[in-house]
Amino acid sequence: MVREGQAAPDIAVPATNGERISVSDYRGKIVVLYFYPKDATPG
Repeated sequence: MVREGQAAPDIAVPATNGERISVSDYRGKIVVLYFYPKDATPG
């Protein structure tokens, strides 16, 4: 678990255009990562 003030791990995910987006691409900038529950579930 990442705690407040701790650096996020360098994860990479595919973008809708097929490119990969990495946390390291945004080092030094303010970034908000939002993870939501599985689609069609309450919450």
